[in-house]
Amino acid sequence: MKYKELYMTQQQEQLEALQEIRSIMDRSSRFISLSGVAGIFAGISALAGAGAVLWYFNKHNLQYQNVYSSGISSEAVVFLAVVAALVFLLAVSAAIYFSARKAQKVKQSIWHSQGQRLVLNLCIPLAVGGAFCLVLLYHDIIYLVAPAMLIFYGLSLINSSKYTFRDIRYLGFCDVVLGLLACFFIQYGFVAWVLGFGVLHIIYGAVMYYKYEKS
Repeated sequence: MKYKELYMTQQQEQLEALQEIRSIMDRSSRFISLSGVAGIFAGISALAGAGAVLWYFNKHNLQYQNVYSSGISSEAVVFLAVVAALVFLLAVSAAIYFSARKAQKVKQSIWHSQGQRLVLNLCIPLAVGGAFCLVLLYHDIIYLVAPAMLIFYGLSLINSSKYTFRDIRYLGFCDVVLGLLACFFIQYGFVAWVLGFGVLHIIYGAVMYYKYEKS
């Protein structure tokens, strides 16, 4: 009986050791410094950008329907592009800052091989999507820009999820679905953009924070 108990104890210890090794290998192969707070900040930045767009539209008596019906002026297009660029810069800056701060806590370099692979796999679909949006603007198909941004951003998250927390895939899938729906229901393109880049980012960031960062 004692021999059996000793055998079971050894088996349990070996199983725990294997689980620990697997956990270490998983941590070493993934970028675990991605911050949920950065996701929340990105969502807030997107909502602020949406607020700026609504302010501009109200000031100039414009509606989103003008984007796909009668069209909008080049001045309005430039304003929308500037707002989108600012939101992107704020989101990227927040991601770098909060991820670097988290990396210090877990004693992980922010620019090791996993971080480089994450950025590369994130940027390729984003770069293609950015070029595609410029093509849409060139051909004056402005009403598909917002859906295209959601689709390519979602694809970039899905593509890079294998190098960080797998949870990021769900945000990517949601953005892709929102973008595809907005392609069919173009009158809701702005609403889809706000939901995808604003609301979903805040929800995702909060979930990530409470799941991986809150102690």
